[in-house]
Amino acid sequence: MELQNKALLATKCFSGGKWLVAADGRTIPVTNPADGQTLAEVPSLSRAETARTVAAAQAAWPAWREMSAVKRGEILRRWQQLIMANLEDLARILTSEQGKPLAEARAEITVGGGYVVWYAEEGRRAYGEVIPSPLGDRRLLTIRQPVGVAASITPWNFPSSMILRKVAPALAAGCPVVCKPASLTPLSALALGVLASEAGFPEGVFNVVTGRPDEVGAELATNPGVRKLSFTGSTAVGKALMAQCASTVKKVSLELGGNAPFIVFDDADLEAAVNGALGCKYRNSGQTCICTNRFLVQDGIHDAFVAGLVAKVKELKVGSGLEEGVTQGPLIDRASLEKVGSLVNQALAAGARPLIGGGPHPLGGLFFQPTVLVGARPEMSVCREEIFGPVAPVLRFKDEAEAVALANDTAYGLASYLYTRDMGRFFRVAEALEYGMVGVNEVLLAMPETPFGGIKESGLGREGGRQGMDDFLVTKYILAGGLGK
Repeated sequence: MELQNKALLATKCFSGGKWLVAADGRTIPVTNPADGQTLAEVPSLSRAETARTVAAAQAAWPAWREMSAVKRGEILRRWQQLIMANLEDLARILTSEQGKPLAEARAEITVGGGYVVWYAEEGRRAYGEVIPSPLGDRRLLTIRQPVGVAASITPWNFPSSMILRKVAPALAAGCPVVCKPASLTPLSALALGVLASEAGFPEGVFNVVTGRPDEVGAELATNPGVRKLSFTGSTAVGKALMAQCASTVKKVSLELGGNAPFIVFDDADLEAAVNGALGCKYRNSGQTCICTNRFLVQDGIHDAFVAGLVAKVKELKVGSGLEEGVTQGPLIDRASLEKVGSLVNQALAAGARPLIGGGPHPLGGLFFQPTVLVGARPEMSVCREEIFGPVAPVLRFKDEAEAVALANDTAYGLASYLYTRDMGRFFRVAEALEYGMVGVNEVLLAMPETPFGGIKESGLGREGGRQGMDDFLVTKYILAGGLGK
């Protein structure tokens, strides 16, 4: 991998301000999903080594929480400046280990840096309140204080921005962080550790540990020194972590699976809906928790919408994300490829029909053809399970009530989308959809200023916006008596 700043390709864990390997020498290989080549090996830490990292974060907490929010913000801004100064190298690392096109990698890192800047300022606004007292000789006050050491367990699909979105509010609030990146994509996290050290975070304030989930993840979930855990990943793993966190009654925020509907009404702007559909479905090869999982299109516009979408999909260029002009990279691993293929094959066997794609790409490896399926039905697995691949199943609906019923018929409730030019319908449907986020004639939901998260089995808590710092703070009530009149 050619980098201008070769120090960014770190292959040791960052713990308590030091770069460590596993004591027993165990490592985890990191491969490029586009060609299967091994990029590096990173340590596979034990539970005991993870516990020592938590202890280092605990030791750093008193000084970090006592540091003014202004000073913490200055360090965060230096970190963001370093991230942007090394954008191209960070993007190459990200694309090499995850597979997405370089343009998407650059955008991801830039957005992630935006969260750092946002929380560098938001940390100064952890307001308390003065409560009107019923008694003249007493004053009722609340203050907000950092909860303690925060653990972040992040996914492979956005290996840079998911870290920054989680750790920036924690650090701004005064909480040291122990971050465990996905084993498939740890290099982006370790590179951020290099820049965090350069930015001037005190030792133990920002830590990156790599290893097996059943060791590192389990330790973070059960260690009493961790007072808050934030996780992004599958619903099944989120439930398991939540159960483990119960043993120490720590605060938990979870951003889990989704089954996002994309509703297109007859009165929609067709061109806008097609362009939105393309970006919302095929970004990161469909490997995003908020990408469209099923398209619900009203009868009157169905055929025109499908024709427009197929025409756009034909223009997608599949290949290695490092190649110029590529818009669709590989899937992350063999298991993902097999899952996507199985869902498509089940749908075809049940009567769905591919208008484009429908199977592995001629390039071979982990590449899957961008696919559009018509004739999909709600009971098909491809409409009920999170696909996490470049497959767009399209269903018809007759009226608004049917669209809402189809959209809400899922255990998930993360993101949803609708396209209409009817303002009354805009409000009715947006309010009726059982999702934490609704995009109306728009698909770019995530930004630093807004709360990101779901309901039902899609998770707990919010990231981004002023709400993003809430889970890293605790409210303390103070009663001041004996003041006289």
